[in-house]
Amino acid sequence: MKLYFAPATCSLSPHIVLRELGLPFELVKVDNKTKKTADGGDFLAINPKGYVAALQLDNGAVLTEGPAIVQYLADLKPEAKLAPPNGSWERIRLQEALNFISSEIHAGMSPLFNAAIPAEVKAIFRDKLLKRLGQIDATLAQQDYLLGAQFSVADAYLFTVLRWAVFFSIDLAQWPAIAGYMERIGSRESVKAALAAEALA
Repeated sequence: MKLYFAPATCSLSPHIVLRELGLPFELVKVDNKTKKTADGGDFLAINPKGYVAALQLDNGAVLTEGPAIVQYLADLKPEAKLAPPNGSWERIRLQEALNFISSEIHAGMSPLFNAAIPAEVKAIFRDKLLKRLGQIDATLAQQDYLLGAQFSVADAYLFTVLRWAVFFSIDLAQWPAIAGYMERIGSRESVKAALAAEALA
């Protein structure tokens, strides 16, 4: 498999999951501005949507969209328990968490990156984001991970997007449960290895 990634983007999430599962893969860096891969290839030929992450399977098929990728990967090694079994109520809860992260946190931060959006409009998005972070903090005050006691692919995704808070001067320390969560996830060997590999790529 090949994981197409760019540093400091949501592709860190499947990268962490690949390392959690111990699956063999090749890491291919993408320049988000030029849409060229590190070996000079055209990333748009891999993913016409133009953004990472993209996972190319050994048969040549390409899977995009982080929440779909991480669930696919988790199902390759169900014994690792990074995702509950398909068809279970717990799996629906995982999908609920992944959708919340995607629509409320990931998409909630996206406008804050856009220099063309006026500051007063960004303030509206920021206020909504802060409320959502408060909701996450309340959940994590009751349990170690989003789904309870077990680290899952949802945690890899949430950790990834919460790391962007620093770009907007949002101090996660104001939510003690989130701060502890970030430290807990960041201490995992898979996470440290993924961050180190991306820094070196």
